[in-house]
Amino acid sequence: MCTNTLQKDCGNEDPLVRGLALRALCSLRLPQMVEYISEPLRKGLQDAHAYVRKTAVMGILKLFYLDHTAFDNSKFVDILYDMLNDPDASVVANCIWVLQEIMIKSPNGGMAINRPIMFMLLNRIHEFSEFGILTILGLVPRYHPLNEEEAFQIMNLLDPVLKTSNAAAALATIRAFLALIQVLSNKTVLQTQVVTRVKAPIVTLVAGGSPELVYCLLKHVQALITLAPGVFDDEYRQFYVRYNELNHIKYLKVQILSKLANDQNSQQIINELAEYICNVDVVLSRLSVRGMAQIAFSKKEKEEGIVLRLVEMLDLDVGHVPSEAATALADVVRKHASLQDIVAHRLPRALRYISEPTGRASVIWLLGETGSQVKEAPYALEKLVDEYHLIQCPKVKMALLTAMFKLFFDRPPECQHMLGRLLKKAVEDVSNQDLHDRALLYWRLLSKDVRLASQIFVTHKSTTSKFMEEDDFGLDLLQEFNTLSTIYGKTSQNFIAEEYQPIQPTPQPMLPPTLSDVPPEENHVVVEPVSPKPQQIAATELVADLLDFGEPIANEPVEPLASPLDAPLDTQLVLIPSVTMTGDTYQSIWGAHPNAADTLIKINNLPSMSEIEQLLKSRHIFTMASGELTTELKFFLYCQDEQTCTYLLQALFEKGASQKLHLEVRTTDSEQRNVPKLVDIIQHLFSL
Repeated sequence: MCTNTLQKDCGNEDPLVRGLALRALCSLRLPQMVEYISEPLRKGLQDAHAYVRKTAVMGILKLFYLDHTAFDNSKFVDILYDMLNDPDASVVANCIWVLQEIMIKSPNGGMAINRPIMFMLLNRIHEFSEFGILTILGLVPRYHPLNEEEAFQIMNLLDPVLKTSNAAAALATIRAFLALIQVLSNKTVLQTQVVTRVKAPIVTLVAGGSPELVYCLLKHVQALITLAPGVFDDEYRQFYVRYNELNHIKYLKVQILSKLANDQNSQQIINELAEYICNVDVVLSRLSVRGMAQIAFSKKEKEEGIVLRLVEMLDLDVGHVPSEAATALADVVRKHASLQDIVAHRLPRALRYISEPTGRASVIWLLGETGSQVKEAPYALEKLVDEYHLIQCPKVKMALLTAMFKLFFDRPPECQHMLGRLLKKAVEDVSNQDLHDRALLYWRLLSKDVRLASQIFVTHKSTTSKFMEEDDFGLDLLQEFNTLSTIYGKTSQNFIAEEYQPIQPTPQPMLPPTLSDVPPEENHVVVEPVSPKPQQIAATELVADLLDFGEPIANEPVEPLASPLDAPLDTQLVLIPSVTMTGDTYQSIWGAHPNAADTLIKINNLPSMSEIEQLLKSRHIFTMASGELTTELKFFLYCQDEQTCTYLLQALFEKGASQKLHLEVRTTDSEQRNVPKLVDIIQHLFSL
């Protein structure tokens, strides 16, 4: 009786009654209701009133989950695609959402999108509500323009959306822009132009939103600053901390503020950060000190003023500030070795008053670096050597061992006996395995070849170009802009289970995406041999006395260390663990070098895509791009050996019963000496 009544009401004269009856009928989710639902749904999709039509569209989704077979037989998918031309925008929005959910498991990762559909929706985007606008904007990153002209047309159609007061629409538009410029030739320049265009709407939304919204927007601003440095610099005052803001917003603003410093505004930003140092919030105070150090990292000159402020903080009577300042100074000296003279004279006194382990370790490390400028450096560390048993933190012990080892080569007569006592205590220390092993390594290195040890530790002190820890927001995260990945600071693979990962469409031909604009040559550090100084020769003469410091080491059976030069030249291929390469560089190398190897490898058990990437990464072979096709898994790979020869690989893993790996290798090495060794490494990985 209920079903008959609802079916009858589906033909009522009142459109509201028709829509509610259809909604109630589709909500009776029983298998035997399928035959009663299909016909009212078909009539509802052709109803004259928009409310009935959009209710019928949502009813299709309910039928899809109720009976897949009946849904497929009804061919509702084709009807939904036809209804994208519906005159009512709310009906179109519902059609898009239903198609997206129905086709989420398809190779496209959602509804199919072509040029007519995309331009039809964008030309009508002003008719949609905010909900509908977000629905359309979510489709744009999945659409691949045919050429640059089409990409510019889409961006021109989306530009008015930035005028909205809806933060979600503004961020979705930015994500669409970032996706579109990937197909453009001069995308580096266009990235800056896009960020410049969206700066004003984002800053306006940050100034007047709720705390939750402001935090999300600030995280996206942090990502945009990484993408286009310098664009937000003139808006630095908008990121000053307000007294009534929540703590997590204050912390994020301080982190952003240090990235906005340039030659024009750095002094104002430093003065503002200095105001936060004595704040009752310890975390905010620490972040302010780190922010000042961050500015010193980025500035190529005039950083002496910042360093002087940090040096003055060493005497500040606020528990955590001297420790944080010492840690910041250690990083600054690593980046700008020429600033050691400014820092050196305060270190012995700071060592007496700083109590936090991290700060003490930083001061000890600085004393080891500036031993030639600080006369009392060995004697300041001698007390710590004598009180070694009282030190609890392994980090302090490690810093003390390294500093004393460096001081030995600068001032061997003064440090000879101190280093001997320290090595004995560190080797006998079983509280930390790393510390014990390092002390044993230092002793063996000195006993084997003192000049080799000096070449390793007494290197030229020059300016470091880049720290790996400076890349706090990877450029690969920008591919997931306007998602939780931006908030968490990690890709979705790190917090979404594999079975729930969204399917990414794989356009053909698949080209490696641009991951970074950092030249790969900057990832290698060349250590040049240093000619021995008179003091180093004196250190060589003192080693015999230095090593005679106790029975534990003398009685320990130690095999002599083999020199690296004694090893055969062609024993194995050693790959560098950290390599960065852009998509453009990958394509240029691939096109400029001939095929070096074409190998077919039999695989016993084909791993998943994530397992394949982890296996390759464990041997320092990195993935530029990957995709899953119908019959195979496709990977574009790259690696580099110690001679800075680059290797590019295309790996095709065949699915099914065959399970074979087709491997193509290209290299910048004209002699192609190590290509067979690289193939052997990969064959060993996937033949076990």
